[in-house]
Amino acid sequence: MPLATNSVAQHAFALPKADPPPASWLRYGVLIASVLMVSSAAIMIRFAQIEGVSSLAIAAWRLGTASVILVIIVVSRAKTRTEFVAINTQDALLAGVSGLFLAAHFASWISSLQYTSVASSAALVTTNPIWIALFSWLVFREKLGRWLLLGIAAAILGSVLIFASDARIDTAAIGTNPPLGNVLALVGSLTVCGYLLIGRRLRKTMSLMPYIALTYSSAAAVLLAMAWVSGDPLVGYSSTAWLCLLGLGLGPQLLGHSGINWALKYIPATFIAVVILGEPIGSSLMAWWVFGEQFAPLQLVGFSVLLVGIYFASRDRSAASK
Repeated sequence: MPLATNSVAQHAFALPKADPPPASWLRYGVLIASVLMVSSAAIMIRFAQIEGVSSLAIAAWRLGTASVILVIIVVSRAKTRTEFVAINTQDALLAGVSGLFLAAHFASWISSLQYTSVASSAALVTTNPIWIALFSWLVFREKLGRWLLLGIAAAILGSVLIFASDARIDTAAIGTNPPLGNVLALVGSLTVCGYLLIGRRLRKTMSLMPYIALTYSSAAAVLLAMAWVSGDPLVGYSSTAWLCLLGLGLGPQLLGHSGINWALKYIPATFIAVVILGEPIGSSLMAWWVFGEQFAPLQLVGFSVLLVGIYFASRDRSAASK
């Protein structure tokens, strides 16, 4: 059919104008607030642990709270309900596997905070861009760029320095075992890679809300089962503990990550990757202010080198995706 040329026809068949992007202050304000919210997770976890809540129970309640809210949203909205019902069996199983990786991530990372400092744990658990890049090179034969090679080298050096520094800490104090905590943080970083890689595959065919509702629910179910088998109590906590658990589900898990995903639509991914590096920095500063955690000189050097490595890797991956 030929295009209409008169002004009336052009007006009648014109596509509706897209909504204008939000103001610059709002875009960057939401991003910064989201990163700060995510940074607070380690602090709330540490408070819950002090109140006697086990790491598995913390992880289970964090994912469980978010899952209940997401399921309510999916059920109450006709569009998302239809999309959820339309998920095929293969994708549903893959989402379940993604949930297993997410459960393993939270179980190991939250446990790491019992044994090592917030700074070391938060820095090491954010090394997932390095592992994803290496996995893509080994499995998908993707080329390792210059920035990525520099990032891997810096991340390895930074990790070694953190381990060397934490190995000098007096482990006679109750509940401290920095090397174990650092290993658990690295396990948390490795397992979240499985969650992200599967998510990248599923998000090509699944909408965000059905995907995270199914994945979070699967992870919550696994964590609840693990806590039950381990004999960890899931109720009977103090009011402070309940506030922390509720805050973890609503704040870092739902609002924090959702805010970052919202900002991705309006802000370049490379810039967001840099800002997200503020998460371990924010967590460390909060831990210094709230718990009085100090930085050892060698730990601080390793911490800085590791963040530079993650930035290089994120920059390379962002450039490759363009």
